[in-house]
Amino acid sequence: MTPIDLLGLVAIILVARVALSLRPVTVASNGRSIAIAKEYLDPFIYAGLAAWLLITYVGRTYYIPSESMVPTLKVHDVLLVDKIGYRFHPPHEGDIVVFPPPIPTPDDFIKRVIGLPGERFRITKGVVYINGVPLAEPYIAEKPNYDLKVENYGIQVNDGYGWHPLDPSAANIPPKSAWTAPDTIPPNCYLMFGDNRNDSEDSHIWGFAQNTGTFQSGPRTGERAGFTGRAFVIFWPLNQMTILR
Repeated sequence: MTPIDLLGLVAIILVARVALSLRPVTVASNGRSIAIAKEYLDPFIYAGLAAWLLITYVGRTYYIPSESMVPTLKVHDVLLVDKIGYRFHPPHEGDIVVFPPPIPTPDDFIKRVIGLPGERFRITKGVVYINGVPLAEPYIAEKPNYDLKVENYGIQVNDGYGWHPLDPSAANIPPKSAWTAPDTIPPNCYLMFGDNRNDSEDSHIWGFAQNTGTFQSGPRTGERAGFTGRAFVIFWPLNQMTILR
C-alpha cells in the first residue's frame, strides 16, 4: 500500500481558497512587499496545518500497487482510509484494513480481517471455519490451496508438503505467556488474508497482525504494531466508486 496525500492537497486548496476570499489585501505604502507576502502566506500556513491534522488523525488516501486483494480491490485503485474508527472500537471480521505487517517492508499492507482474538480458527479444503462454523466468503478470487489451523500455541500450515508450524523467527507468533489458550487467537492478534488467497503474502506466511503493542516475534520483534485504519471507499476511478463494507 502506498499513501498519497490527496486529502491533504484537497484541504490545502479548499482552506486556502476560503481564506483568500475572506482576507482583504490592504497594503501600507511603506511596506508593500511584506504586506502582500503576509496576506498570501497566512492562508497556506493555515491550510498546511489543516492538511497535517487531516492526514494524521482523520483519513488518508492509499494507492493499490498489487493484485493481493483482487477482485475486491484492483491495481491502481485509490482508497479512502478511516483513521479514527479504531480509536473507539476494535476491528471487525470482514474489515479491509491498512496496517504495518510483522515483516520488514517500507509500505503498509492491506488485507481483510478474518480471524479475531479469542476465536478458534482453521482453513480446511479451502473453507474458513471460525469456532467450528464455516464462513461464507463471496469476496475471494478462489479458494486457498493450503490448509491452516491455530493450534498448540502457534499457526500450523499445510501447503501440500505436510503440516508445519510457522517459525517464530520469521513470523509473528507470540510466546505462550501471551496466549489465553493453545488453540485460540491471542489477545490483540488478528489473522489477515488477501481476497486473492493464492497470490497474497498474508497471515499464512507471516503470522499474526497486531492492533496494539509491539511485534512479539519475527524479524520486527519489538517494533511498534498497530492498525493504520479501515478502507471504506474506493475513491478512484470515479466510475467504479464503491462503499466498502
